[in-house]
Amino acid sequence: MDKVELLSPAGDLERLKVTLLYGADAVYIGGQNYSLRANANNFSLEEIREGCLFAHRLGKRVHLTLNIVFHNEDMEEVEKYIRDVVDCGIDAFIVSDPFIISYIKKNFSNVEVHLSTQNSTSNYKAIEFFEKEGIDRVVLARELSKKQIQEIIQKVHADIEVFIHGAMCTCFSGRCALSNYVTNRDANRGGCAQVCRFVFSNSSEKDFTMALKDMNMAKYIQDLIEIGVKSFKVEGRMRSLYYLAVVIGTYRKIIDGYYQHTLTDDQMKIYQERLDRVANRETSSHYFMKEADYTDQYYSGRGEVSNQDYLGQVIEYNSKSKFVKFYERNYFEVGDTVELFTPNGEQIEFVVEELYDEDMNVVDVARHPDSIYYLYLDTKKDITEYSMIKIVKRRDVHE
Repeated sequence: MDKVELLSPAGDLERLKVTLLYGADAVYIGGQNYSLRANANNFSLEEIREGCLFAHRLGKRVHLTLNIVFHNEDMEEVEKYIRDVVDCGIDAFIVSDPFIISYIKKNFSNVEVHLSTQNSTSNYKAIEFFEKEGIDRVVLARELSKKQIQEIIQKVHADIEVFIHGAMCTCFSGRCALSNYVTNRDANRGGCAQVCRFVFSNSSEKDFTMALKDMNMAKYIQDLIEIGVKSFKVEGRMRSLYYLAVVIGTYRKIIDGYYQHTLTDDQMKIYQERLDRVANRETSSHYFMKEADYTDQYYSGRGEVSNQDYLGQVIEYNSKSKFVKFYERNYFEVGDTVELFTPNGEQIEFVVEELYDEDMNVVDVARHPDSIYYLYLDTKKDITEYSMIKIVKRRDVHE
């Protein structure tokens, strides 16, 4: 049995490297043209080439989004752009426009074409049509149940990809007009203003919101594998490095545990807690097991308070001096209990006993985000670049 693919977002080259190192089998990225995340940094052609070389050295893949709603002016350079990114080494395009599908299939048979969720595909007949056009994979709409997904898989030949984690659209996938109407920014051309997350005043005492809770399918990974889904997609090209490291690393452990028959209820409880803490919005499985209802949505405001678990990103570890060099992200002190976790799955919990600033002056507190600090850690474990540090327990001020 081939393992299901774990597909991660990557808004820039550093995120691409981090998510692949933390266990993604493939990444999806956007170029500086024709991508639905115009506010992400996105990739130049040189960065696409570098990203593909990095991924391919690890035996992994890069998918490029080309899924805006194309207007006439967008067609002038798109064929040249497709040729250029194919030359950079991408493995698949994620598209929604019929012409783009036919152009790629006709001219670049070595590159896969995946039908974007922007196409809102929710039935097997539509997939049968696109199979005739040469589509290799379909990213289903996020509004489908387990039964509906299973029926589609039983009746089509194309690989099926589904979202398993991240933000949800209040409107049906790929059919939003709220952003256009309220802010004149086209959600279907990369300019979404996330109007569904605005807070609206009304005549009642409480403000009104229409935002959906985030998706979290961790407890249904086994179901999705066993009905035949081929790729698990995580949303979030604009998410932080820490978020991506935790989410991708956690789903990697869940997926591997399933195939190795080692996944326990106690482990799943730990994994679920990690996923719940890494973001500040509540989560739901939405449509998978039932019709979505008010419990999957925020109606009267929401409390989104950062937990500030993320303390630092490791730059390097000197095994001789035993110093960890890192970028600080959130405040912490000597005496705090922290956990350092690595891309290769190592987890080291310890109490911070020695802390130094960039000039190696002894300090008691790290309080300047994005500054360089050092902490002492005597370990034989392999601590690499892009390891992360998070809080476990704040020191007891009465000790």
